Amino acid sequence: MGLIRLAVAGAAGYALYKYATRDEGQATLAGSASGNRSFQRVRDAGTAEMSNAPRTWNRVDEASDESFPASDPPSHY
Repeated sequence: MGLIRLAVAGAAGYALYKYATRDEGQATLAGSASGNRSFQRVRDAGTAEMSNAPRTWNRVDEASDESFPASDPPSHY
């Protein structure tokens, strides 16, 4: 009987935790049920797509720009 009480208390605690930490505006790839997308558009790589293009641009800058939003650094140094 004690094991059942422990399981019920654990389930209630988990449900309370999930309720307290829920995110009302959670972004998903599919968007919300109404079709609105809650994430921003990511621009294409390259200086042509930049609003303020830099004066100098080398292959390290290009590789870094192409790898965004990945966390891997470019292999050119």
